[in-house]
Formats: sequence, structure tokens, C-alpha cells
Amino acid sequence: MSAARGRSRTSGTTRFILLAAVIGVLLAFAVMVYRNSNAEVAAAPDFDGDGTGSALLQVEAGDTLAVVGDRLYDLGTVASTRAFTGAAAGTTVEGIQPGYYQVREEMSAASAVETLADPESRVGFIEVKPGGRLLDTVVVGGGTEKGIFTLIAEATCLRDLETPENPPMCRLPQEIVDAAVQADPVTLGVPEWAINEVRSAPDPVRRLEGLVAPGVHNVNPQSEPVEILRQLIDSSTASYDATGLVPSAQRIGLTPYQVVTAASLVEKEGALEDFDKIARVILNRLAEPMRLQFDSTVNYALADQEIATTDADRGAVTPWNTYAMDGLPYGPIGSPGLDALRAMENPAEGRWKYFVTIDMQGTTRFADEYPEHERYQSEAIANGVLSSGR
Repeated sequence: MSAARGRSRTSGTTRFILLAAVIGVLLAFAVMVYRNSNAEVAAAPDFDGDGTGSALLQVEAGDTLAVVGDRLYDLGTVASTRAFTGAAAGTTVEGIQPGYYQVREEMSAASAVETLADPESRVGFIEVKPGGRLLDTVVVGGGTEKGIFTLIAEATCLRDLETPENPPMCRLPQEIVDAAVQADPVTLGVPEWAINEVRSAPDPVRRLEGLVAPGVHNVNPQSEPVEILRQLIDSSTASYDATGLVPSAQRIGLTPYQVVTAASLVEKEGALEDFDKIARVILNRLAEPMRLQFDSTVNYALADQEIATTDADRGAVTPWNTYAMDGLPYGPIGSPGLDALRAMENPAEGRWKYFVTIDMQGTTRFADEYPEHERYQSEAIANGVLSSGR
């Protein structure tokens, strides 16, 4: 063995010893960091128990657990964000929905997580169904469908968390109605394309009909009724305008308010697959001109409603009854969904002027001429679709 090779082996051994020492130091440092990190998590400040009082948490779209924890900390609900995120990890609260939640102050992190997971804690939640109306609707042979004014009032309910046996504190529906009737339309956020019609509406209680779009809305239950209505109308106007409402109205020869009105008829008169055909029937009849004669417009002014209408009902002159008046009703007869609105903006091509639902499954037949429509009407009567339960 040469001297050169001996020196190489000795040098390699030294480097190995030095490398092992460095690795040992790094491992020791990592263990220390890990222990300190765990100790820090374990020591995250936390309250004990279920808390006291009441606070209102707002969760916005895109909020992470850390952001929610920060808001809870700012409210005085949890003692630290770290305690909350640690307790919430792996629970359903990780996917918490945007909205408002009623919580307490000085809650343990575990109790805060349990409260947020409880559906009863969510407040300010409004779900408007397509075709929903401002006022409650009594259905013949059925129950009562809650109107938007009632839904808003219920969304303002806050529980007495100190004495849960007490009834919740809520706004009355009449308070919402009063705000809708008395506040200036500009203050309520009514869009420019509807402002004149709202101001001159024949029934002030219904003047905001159709301006609150279907869907899920989250409102601050502590807000004043005017503020709540403005928020709902602002967000609804944005969703309507996003469909291209204003330029579409110009293209089909109607005003934007008339398009929303016509879309509310489409929503009430048929199923989704027929929306664009019903829209075409409306435009074809307006172009003739001939009366629309839609039963949904007759029903709108009635105290109780069903598919069939009586001769007396159809003969009653109201601002909405299209049997007794030419053209469109004065305004919307409900809240049109975006599908109905888009159908009105983009109607199917056809010469239809008549349609009728012929069975309980919702099958609808369209006709160009009245004799054909009469045959379909006979089929509908035979199937009991047009029978009245009044």
C-alpha cells in the first residue's frame, strides 16, 4: 500500500466522522423544534365551558379556518385562533358555509366548533325559490307558501342563548312590508330600469315583486329592514344584469322591466325544458297583438290559488289579469329564476301562439292555431289537469 493511498483513507474517515456529527446536530435541532412546536400548540390559550352572552360571527366566501378563528378571537368567543383551528381540524366546520352564525363569548374552542356545526346556529339565511312571491300564498287543497317578506322576518330571528326556552327575537313581517312600501326606491336599491314602474305601482305592497332573485341569500339579522331589502335587491340586480338583460331587452323589443315581468310568467307557466317555447309564445302573442290569457296572472291577485281558474276569476279586471287586459301584466308575478330570464332573452324559434299542460306529469303541448289547441285542452280536461278544487 502506498503512502498516498493511506492518506486518502484517513482523510475519508475524518470526513465521515464530521458528516455524522453534523447530521446528529441537525437531528437534535429538529427534535427540539418538534417538541417546542407541540408544546406551543398544547399551550394555546383556551377558555373553559360553553361561554356566556351572545355574539354574531360572519363567515365570508373563501374564509379559511384561520380567518374564522381570527374573527372568533376578535369577537371574544375563543381565547386564541390556534386553539380553534386545532379543535376544528378534521371536523365538518372545515367546510363551513358563508353566512352569519350566532355564538357566545368566552367559549372553549371545542364548544365553539360544536356550536358552528349546529344548523340552529346559522341565522340570516334566506332561500327564495324560483317563482317565489313577496306575500304568503295559500294553495287550494294544500298549505301556505311563505312569501319573501315572511322569509326575511324569519331570517332576523336571534335566540336567547342565556335562556334557550324563551322564544327567539324576530322582526315582524309587517316591519319588512312597511320598509318596502315607505322607503324611497333609490334607497332600496331599485335598479334604474325599474325605478319608474316601482314608483307608480298600482299596489305599493307588491311594488318590489320580482326584484329579489331566487337563490340563497345571507343577510345580517341585526340590520334594519331597509338595509336588508337593499342588500337583496342589489345582489339580485347584479345577477339579472349579468345575463345581459339590458341589451337583450333592446334586441327583443321590450324594456328590461318587461323582460323580468315576462320571465316571471315563463317561470310560473311551464317546466324548464319548455321555458324558451313559452317565451316565444309570449312574444308571438304580443306581436299579433292578442291577449296572453295566462291563468298564472289571474291567480296572482287571488287570495287562494291553484292551476285552474274560474270564469269569474278570469273576468276580474286587475293590473295583472291578462284575460281582462291587453299586453303584459303591470309587473312581475313572482321572482323569475335565471333560467326563465335567459329563456325570455333567448326565445326558441317558432310560430306557436298557444300551449297547455295536458297531464299531471307536466307534459305541455304547443300549437300554432286554435283548433289544434282546443284538442289539447280537451285532453287536459280529460286528465283532470284543469279541474278546480275550489
